[in-house]
Amino acid sequence: MDHVTSTPTLKAPAERFTGDVYLNMIATPAEPARLAAALVRFTPGARTNWHSHALGQTLHITDGVGLVGTRDGSVVRVSAGETVTCPAGEEHWHGAVGTNLMAHIAMVVGDGTGDGTTWLEPVTDEQYTAALATVTDGLADPS
Repeated sequence: MDHVTSTPTLKAPAERFTGDVYLNMIATPAEPARLAAALVRFTPGARTNWHSHALGQTLHITDGVGLVGTRDGSVVRVSAGETVTCPAGEEHWHGAVGTNLMAHIAMVVGDGTGDGTTWLEPVTDEQYTAALATVTDGLADPS
């Protein structure tokens, strides 16, 4: 058994995120295990770049309100207690809405050569605004 008492909070790299994003590693793969997990905290409006995972990704929302979007224009609004699974190879992004923080546990299974993440270009402000509009149309509270 290993008991990890805490990990340092790191600022996520600006070349992969828009806005301020912070993470704490929960699990780092060590053979034979391949699970990587991190608690990721997004400030309002912060988001990942477009990216995909060779073996998929599971996101469990722990706090706040966020968005998860895909290249086909699908967007879901997520909040604490909800889970989203992104299948292998699906290009997607995730982050906080403009008025709330959002935190999730991100889980990926590596392919034996790394975590299998392919990082792509940033989600533009126009794409983010359009995504936000699709989940707030008709809602009483657009935050």
